[in-house]
Amino acid sequence: QVQLVESGGGLVQAGDSLRLSCVASGRTVSSYAMGWFRQAPGKERGIVAAISRSGGSTYYADSVKGRFTISRDNAKNTVYLQMNNLKPEDTDVYSCAANGWPVGVATTDRWYDYWGQGTQVTVSS
Repeated sequence: QVQLVESGGGLVQAGDSLRLSCVASGRTVSSYAMGWFRQAPGKERGIVAAISRSGGSTYYADSVKGRFTISRDNAKNTVYLQMNNLKPEDTDVYSCAANGWPVGVATTDRWYDYWGQGTQVTVSS
């Protein structure tokens, strides 16, 4: 098993940047493809970005392409989500997740077995 802990969320203004971090423990993060998801109260969870085990393949939701960057440092057991040019519509709880299945990049939550507790991102206009 792997435990995931996110950090880096907060309250920012439109146009600002944040970097979310997801630190893994219990098992090396290199064993997993990883993803960042977002969810608002009462709404379905949706993919933001995903990255393969090696970091060689990535996926981004259309709404964040060109603004967000997912990366990983397997030596530090950490996955990042760099969020630039934030917009009020980016406001949500962001969670990282680990996918142990033999797929490169998974874009739906059914592939992910382990989840962090989430970190709130709030963007004011």
